[in-house]
Amino acid sequence: MKKHFSFTGAKKIIFGNGSFDMLGDHIRDMKASRPLVVLDRNLSKPGFKERIANTCGKNGVKATIFDKQVEAEPRLEVADEGAKAARKGKCDIVVGIGGGSAMDVAKAIAVLAANNGSAVDYLGLNKVPGPGLPTIMVPTTAGTGSEVTFTAVFVRQDLKKKEGMNSPYLYPDLALLDPVLTLTLPPVSTASTGIDALCHAIESFTSVNASPMSEMFSLDAIQLISENLRTCVHDGGNLEAREKVLLGSLYAGLGLANAGVGAVHSLSYPLGGKYGVSHGLANTVMLPHVMYFNLPGALEKFTIIAEAMGEIVDDMPLREAAYFAVEAVQSLIEDCGIYTTLEDLNIPEEDFPDLAKVAMTVTRPLENNPRKVTIEDAIEIYGEAY
Repeated sequence: MKKHFSFTGAKKIIFGNGSFDMLGDHIRDMKASRPLVVLDRNLSKPGFKERIANTCGKNGVKATIFDKQVEAEPRLEVADEGAKAARKGKCDIVVGIGGGSAMDVAKAIAVLAANNGSAVDYLGLNKVPGPGLPTIMVPTTAGTGSEVTFTAVFVRQDLKKKEGMNSPYLYPDLALLDPVLTLTLPPVSTASTGIDALCHAIESFTSVNASPMSEMFSLDAIQLISENLRTCVHDGGNLEAREKVLLGSLYAGLGLANAGVGAVHSLSYPLGGKYGVSHGLANTVMLPHVMYFNLPGALEKFTIIAEAMGEIVDDMPLREAAYFAVEAVQSLIEDCGIYTTLEDLNIPEEDFPDLAKVAMTVTRPLENNPRKVTIEDAIEIYGEAY
């Protein structure tokens, strides 16, 4: 057990059905009146925009909507464009509504609008020079946990890779989680974002930087997601299941923010950067294979994961019990209808060495991983995922 550890996250978290309808009140409570609302492209519909206008308008809040450029895997330039829009509108707060992409863009815009420089200047760890505009994050998917993390990830088209801003200044001021907003999420998106959240939980639980507090959130997340994701995928209107998976995603985000993620993320980033594979799907493809590779480095923890996912491992040899965690994840992926391979994604085997080279540059997750990964290991894992 670690005797010394720290724990951080969003400054305030509000969770509950219907909580989104209080958005305007929260903006006012934060002494703001001119929000830039970064909206997921999938939500950019007249009905939803009217809902935003109504909840803001009753409080005398006038929102500027930024939605046209918010892609599933956002380009770095989008953050610069959003910062220009925030300055032009004299915005005093940034609200991100949607999946991880919209929230990442919103977090980046907030720091860019209040500081000099371009988005490229802030990539890496602790490159943001000072606080940004206040932020409110509203997830509409149960997956990324971006509403409570200090990271914003972008695609660099010039380098065909993904890179992130990582700074305490990116922690949101308010995370506003309304399970009702996830009810309309299609089955495929529900599945891939849910497995993404499970990946965050598993990787943060097995991270070498895990603490007793982060482990508590990560393990609860594993149980909540594994017990309820199937229901969300196949019975999307089940609000109780949606609540539990969104809570699991939140817990996984808190685990991620404090313990970090591992090699799944390092190996999945090149798939998004070069081929445009969505983050959730890339993590889904790589997760079971990286877990199997990691088994020798964390047998006890993988046994605990297996038990949390409902596997009966009493009186089994440790390695056999730990392997049941991999089987449980594979079964969940298959039951959610998204099991796929790199071959299915049309990623050629001859590209594996180049993908591995890029993966090895995503160093922070590799440093958290419970087993050291070499470039030869990375190539082999891609091969197993093919």
